Amino acid sequence: MDTSSSAHGSDKTLLGAIAVVLVVYAITAVLGWPQEGARLVGEAERGGETAAEQTLDHGPADVEAKRFERASEDHGGHAITEHPPYWMVAPFALLLGAIAVLPLVPWTEHWWESNKNRFLVAAGLGALTVAYYLFLHGAPIAGHWPVHHVVEPSASGPNWAQAMAVLANAILYEYIPFIMLLFALYTISGGIRITGDLRAHPLTNTTFIAIGAVLASFVGTTGAAMLLIRPLLETNRERKYVVHTVIFFIFVVCNCGGCLLPIGDPPLFLGYLRGVSFLWTFKLWVEWAFVNALLLLIYYAYDRFWCHPHEKPLDVALDETRTTRLRIAGLWPNAVLLAGVIFSVALLDPNKPLPGTDWRPWMYLREIVQLGLIGASLVLGSREIRRENNFNYHAIIEVAALFSGIFVCMQPALQILAIEGPALGLTKPMQFFWATGSLSSVLDNAPTYVVFFETALTLGGGTAATGGVAEPLLIAISLGAVFMGAMTYIGNGPNFMVKAIAEKSGVKMPSFFGYMAYSCGILLPILILTTWIFLR
Repeated sequence: MDTSSSAHGSDKTLLGAIAVVLVVYAITAVLGWPQEGARLVGEAERGGETAAEQTLDHGPADVEAKRFERASEDHGGHAITEHPPYWMVAPFALLLGAIAVLPLVPWTEHWWESNKNRFLVAAGLGALTVAYYLFLHGAPIAGHWPVHHVVEPSASGPNWAQAMAVLANAILYEYIPFIMLLFALYTISGGIRITGDLRAHPLTNTTFIAIGAVLASFVGTTGAAMLLIRPLLETNRERKYVVHTVIFFIFVVCNCGGCLLPIGDPPLFLGYLRGVSFLWTFKLWVEWAFVNALLLLIYYAYDRFWCHPHEKPLDVALDETRTTRLRIAGLWPNAVLLAGVIFSVALLDPNKPLPGTDWRPWMYLREIVQLGLIGASLVLGSREIRRENNFNYHAIIEVAALFSGIFVCMQPALQILAIEGPALGLTKPMQFFWATGSLSSVLDNAPTYVVFFETALTLGGGTAATGGVAEPLLIAISLGAVFMGAMTYIGNGPNFMVKAIAEKSGVKMPSFFGYMAYSCGILLPILILTTWIFLR
């Protein structure tokens, strides 16, 4: 099969789909629908007063009091007092079990390799979750799209409004912005090619991962991972011991490196949207340096004294002789387009007016701009570079298929946590770190961050710069969400992408539980040490 022709055909299909979406959005804009969504968000913000406005008018103490009142309405106060039964986490648990087990079972291994079959499993379990709200749930729930509101159960017949609210929470409010940002970073960075086959010495690989640790905070964990994973794999193609290199790459570049700016990792961006100062995350640089330095040191020692010495002499000889210099191609236009993605995330948030103006970006304008940037990359970028990158959409489709179900199935779990969170007795940074981190390992770390952010908000003690959350608790929540997203393949979106790209390159990656053996044996002790030093 001609891969180039196949990829070109996929690009044509995608460009056609982008064109259709852009036209549809233009029509809705003529009808005023996106503007109406932005107006509703603006009215909701003015009705509740944003943290910044309240700081100017009333001071930080009133900020906390007002935000506590708003959090109580959504999370177990006078409006929402009941949550789904605990057994409703079963669809989510089954989906996690499918991801972990089906690749290991001989008669389902090849069946599970199909993204269509992955989607069928995810969608089926998601449908069970929606069916519960449609027919069985009898208490109010909080809706978050387009603005926060309470949805009452139907007095008679199916709960259509609640079922639609759950889908809106999962898909319209969370999944679409999440997957669109990953899709833009994945596709545009796929048009940049860093070529070269360096000698795959331990120091070379360590340097690759260290550069990724820095880039992750400035172009996002997805962008940094997509830029560096292919040249790292190419450099190590003569070696047989490569799995540990990819795993440490996931630890550092896909997760722990991304905590210095809100654009580095989705949880921190959600904190920024809730009032945390854009530059506040730079306060995490000490913990960032400590964790990443330890991981790099352990990787270097393991590769230097165990893995590299166990390579076959012939493979080492080939690695030493088959070398080429590093070259970067495709920076134009893709580097500019990546900057455009970052600016779209920072500026086109319907929850905030454009800086320096009173104009509020239209609903989904951010995602439409990102789609346009994807289209520009495909049209203006080099098709040859993508072919040489072996670029295809399999990895992002895998993430899209599985996370569509994950976002729906996690809704009962999030609602349980939203109500029971304040009763969990969490008061100390250490407790918030491990609670946020443990759930970020198996839930997506972005919505998990939000739940514990709102839980910490009810305790007070914060400032406008921290969105009303006490700074020691916000540090713990931020570090827990970012660092422990590396504990499993599903903790953060880029983890799956890197796994899929490595497997396409011939690296036999460990199973779900096999990966956890690495994370529990290597990353977990580092996190325990981090807790003891920084979060007591």
